[in-house]
Amino acid sequence: MSRKISGMAVIVTGGARGIGRATAERLAGLGASVAIGDLDPDLAATVAAPFGDRVAAARLDVTDPSSWQEFLTETDHLGPWHALINNAGVMPLGSLLKEPDQITRTIMDVNVFGVINGTKAVAPGMVDRGRGHIVNVASAVGRLAVANAATYSASKFAVVGFSEAMRAELEPAGVDVTVVLPTVVKTELSTGVPAAKGVKPVTPEDVAEVIEAALRKPQAELWVPRWVQGPTKVTQALPRRVTRLLDKLSDTGSVLSRADTAARAEYEERARRSG
Repeated sequence: MSRKISGMAVIVTGGARGIGRATAERLAGLGASVAIGDLDPDLAATVAAPFGDRVAAARLDVTDPSSWQEFLTETDHLGPWHALINNAGVMPLGSLLKEPDQITRTIMDVNVFGVINGTKAVAPGMVDRGRGHIVNVASAVGRLAVANAATYSASKFAVVGFSEAMRAELEPAGVDVTVVLPTVVKTELSTGVPAAKGVKPVTPEDVAEVIEAALRKPQAELWVPRWVQGPTKVTQALPRRVTRLLDKLSDTGSVLSRADTAARAEYEERARRSG
C-alpha cells in the first residue's frame, strides 16, 4: 500500500541546495512538514519561507552530534519524525596522493559520519514508535568506484554498507532504510564533471522524485535514473577483465578524472570548508 506524503514529518539534511533543496520543496509541496538542516541556515530559511509554519530551517553540522541535538530541539515542534533524508555530502576531487589529510577527513566526516550521526540522533525515536523511514543518499560510485575520487568513492561505499546493515538492524523494529544512488546530478557538487557515454545527467528534481517514491513505497535500493540499476548489477557479476573493457568503451571510469578543475574551483573551496 502506498503511503501518503501529506502529514509526514521529514528531516532533510543539506537542504539549502541541490538535491536537498529539491527534496524539501517537493515534499513540502505535497503536504509534508519538513525540517531543513544545513550549514547555511540563512539560505535554508529562504527555502523554507514559502511554506509557512510547516517548514522550518535551522543550522546543522552533520559531523557534530551536539549540533544534531540542537537542531532537533529547534525543530521539535514539527515532529515526531516519520522520515530522515540523510542527503548532506561533499565531493572534492583529485588524486588521493595529492589530497591533503584535512580534505580526506572532511569527506569522511560529512559523507559517512554525517549519516551515522543522523541515524543515531533520529532512529531511536522511530524505534520507540515502531515506525519510520531513513533514506540515505549515496552515489553510483558507492557501487562503481572511479579514479580521481578515491576517498569520495570510499565514503559512498561506506554509506551503502551502512544502509544495508541498518536495514537488517532496524527492520524488526518497523523502521525502513533505503539507499539512493544517483549518477551525475546537475548540481553545484558536479560542476565541471562530464556525463558518461550513454548516461544523461539527472536533475535534483529527478532524485527528489525517487526519494518521494521511496517514502511512498519503501525499497532497499533505488538508482537515479532507475534504468541504470539493472545493467549495473549485471556488469558487477562479470569477470574483472570484462568490466575493465566495458569501462574503457563507456568512459565511465574516467569521468571524474576529466572534470574541469577551473569550473569546479568555487565549489571545491566551499566543500573544503565543510568539515
